[in-house]
Amino acid sequence: MLMNTPLTRRTFSLGSACLAGLAQAKKSPRAVGVVTAPSSLGLRPNEKGKEPGTWRAPEVLLATGLAEAVSARSVVKLTRQHYDFAEQSGTRIRNGNTLRAFLLELATTVQAELAAGRFPLVLGGDCGVMLGCLYALRRTGGRGLVHVDGHSDFFHPGNYDTRSRLGTAAGMDLALATGRGEALLAQWPGVEGPLVADEDAIQAGEREAEQPDYAQGYPDVMKTAITRLTIQQILREGVSRTAERIVQRLSERKLDRAWMHVDLDVLDARVMNAVDSPGSPGFDFAQLRSLLRALIASERIAGMTVCIYDPDLDEARRFATPIVQCLAGALRA
Repeated sequence: MLMNTPLTRRTFSLGSACLAGLAQAKKSPRAVGVVTAPSSLGLRPNEKGKEPGTWRAPEVLLATGLAEAVSARSVVKLTRQHYDFAEQSGTRIRNGNTLRAFLLELATTVQAELAAGRFPLVLGGDCGVMLGCLYALRRTGGRGLVHVDGHSDFFHPGNYDTRSRLGTAAGMDLALATGRGEALLAQWPGVEGPLVADEDAIQAGEREAEQPDYAQGYPDVMKTAITRLTIQQILREGVSRTAERIVQRLSERKLDRAWMHVDLDVLDARVMNAVDSPGSPGFDFAQLRSLLRALIASERIAGMTVCIYDPDLDEARRFATPIVQCLAGALRA
């Protein structure tokens, strides 16, 4: 069974034969380096009581031709870590200790890609992997976050009872990135303060903030200095205007090397529902591609995580090709 077989960490360059078919394609503005982060550590067990299948996403997307489609100069594969169903010692975050170690390894890998002048395209996995990438960004002098997600992912001990349930990093990633939550995942060696200041974070795509029962989730995000653009607002104003507003905010904050995180649940469930929390409204693939393309073309984005696609929820692999095409179109800016 693949479920118990760890992937091996290896790096390889794509040869000319793999790239020959792309001779007619437009080149991306920067060389792309793909990093796989096969993790479900930041998610709770699925409805069947099993580990979610997001850890399979990187291999499925690679098998669908992602590396060739984005003209990747390199592919680095990290080893899948053991998913622990039980509480781990010293933390109320599910798989917290294992995730911390995995994120440190991921940070080292992403830092090497950045140092080599490549644009890291990190394939998750769950949204917790974003933290390792932000840590790498800070270690190389960058800062800032564009968080494209159908949810604000702002759970932290200040807005839920940690004794009643284990926290999951995939629902806490923006809170942890801005310094809210256990030090295990909110504080990092050599970084003073949070990975991202509230003023340097932009959340785009939250779909529940305009609902009357939003206060039952994490309303405290509304009291922060985080720039917030709901999916309803984006769809009303248009993707182009949204991209302009985000780039303007990055410019105002002098953020010329920010990280972009993309949770594919920002897609409308009618378009793609192989995620743990599908919903509506949301983007279609063309809208998401246009937004990512415009932001990458601004040259203010240093790298990108793409997370939460669960192949176990897509047995026919209907969504793998549209995801690959979306990412390839965004990176051919």
